[in-house]
Amino acid sequence: MRRGAAYNPYRPTNYRKRDPTTVTALTLSTSSAAALRADAVVVGVAKGAKGPVLAAGAEAVDKAFGGKLAAVLETLGATGADGEVTKLPAASGLKAPVVLAVGLGDVPAKDDGYDAETLRRAAGAASRALSGSKKGAFALPIEDVAAAAAVAEGALLGAYTYDKSNGNGGSAKDGKNAKSAKNAADADKKNNGPLAEVALVGGKPRDKAYKAAAERATALVEEINRARDLINTPSNLLNPADFAAEAVAAAKEHGLKTEVLDEKALKKGGYGGILGVGQGSEAPPRLVRIAYTHPKAEKTLALVGKGITYDSGGISLKPPGHNETMKCDMSGAAAVFATVVAAARLGLRVNLTGWLALAENMPSGSATRPGDVLSMYGGKTVEVLNTDAEGRLVLADAITRAGEEKPDAIVDVATLTGAMVLALGNRTFGIMTNDEAFRTSLHEIAEEAGEQSWPMPLPTHLRKGIDSPVADLANMGERMGGGLVAGIFLKEFVADGITWGHLDIAGPAFNEAGPFGYTPKGGTGAAVRTLVRLAERAADGDLG
Repeated sequence: MRRGAAYNPYRPTNYRKRDPTTVTALTLSTSSAAALRADAVVVGVAKGAKGPVLAAGAEAVDKAFGGKLAAVLETLGATGADGEVTKLPAASGLKAPVVLAVGLGDVPAKDDGYDAETLRRAAGAASRALSGSKKGAFALPIEDVAAAAAVAEGALLGAYTYDKSNGNGGSAKDGKNAKSAKNAADADKKNNGPLAEVALVGGKPRDKAYKAAAERATALVEEINRARDLINTPSNLLNPADFAAEAVAAAKEHGLKTEVLDEKALKKGGYGGILGVGQGSEAPPRLVRIAYTHPKAEKTLALVGKGITYDSGGISLKPPGHNETMKCDMSGAAAVFATVVAAARLGLRVNLTGWLALAENMPSGSATRPGDVLSMYGGKTVEVLNTDAEGRLVLADAITRAGEEKPDAIVDVATLTGAMVLALGNRTFGIMTNDEAFRTSLHEIAEEAGEQSWPMPLPTHLRKGIDSPVADLANMGERMGGGLVAGIFLKEFVADGITWGHLDIAGPAFNEAGPFGYTPKGGTGAAVRTLVRLAERAADGDLG
């Protein structure tokens, strides 16, 4: 039997993929918020100087309360604070039995209106509060297409739930247990499943711009949820071969081209970084190329994702308390995968190639040891001083390979360093590049897409720290500024003349705290919105 294909007693035999019926529907409605039949009608409330203030869109609902909805909300303790949710029984005259008021934060300056991210967060908080409901009527302030798009994105993102029935309940061969598992899963979906339908009050279903915004939001969020599902999947259910199979299946569905290099092809090609990281595991590594092309494209982008399906640290074993969430160490590859599929679904005029560098980093008798030297793809040698600095090794091989196709730009995405989390916290990712204008552009794009990011430097004095007496360079350097050192290491593998960017998403990729706004607990799909927006700009001929 081929290595890695052996029976795995820890892999539940009744594992099921995500049920496509759990995807939330989005509709545009011209009905009044008072007349629309739904489980709840959602209105916005802001934090005013003298108490809560109703936002535009709530007029019909307020009328049903005799113009006293804001006063009722204040009595119930509502302030209008960002993300605050208040539910109350609907007044007579409303078709929905419940009114849900969601906080928008401070009342905006005159004529400024609410920014897109405020609307996204509020819509997401409302969707989460309506988990298990069939339909929510969102009567939030929608003044134009951009506002409608923001509310749609936030509501759909907030509606996400991971199907916890995956892998739970006894063996499929055990009829009694299988039946119990199915009943439990059905009950879980009924009580805790996502909001089934989002109706956008104020949307214009016959307006091409509004329809396009709704279609984009649906495709974008469904692909973000694809990434979230992959990130949330336990590592015993998602090894490198499994991940590669997911990419191949999606490629067939969406007309994409794929190439999968298994361990034999990787060895033949000289991919020493990927092989070196994966050689300690029973599940061998993979390098996946997934490509979308458009006949009228003028720009080509290469995206490279770190795909460590589980990271134990290898021989440099992580201490207790740092292993439990390491199924998320493939979040970069998940983001790249989702972005390429989203670009195809949106028909963007860009050529987009995703490289998924997939491996499992495990300690064993065959694992790479600290002090070993690896021969990377392209010929450079690397002394491995710490096997827990493995992400940069798989990325280096993939970046070098991606550069051979001469794209206009390469962007890699990775949960790369704890140092970046220490620097920027859990909600902001770092941006490093070899081009200052591109760094500024990526920062602007991320902010535009609603993702928190911050431009970081690549100080030249830190380069000396990765010199090695036995190889071209080492995979570790100075401890202080470790996130920057990782970026400097990756820069060494970017071909001359190619614009490159590095997104370290170690902070926001996996949310270990409680959900907030449209962000769930667990996998978040960080960087997908930024990468899709980058692809859209490239489709318009602008890479910054």
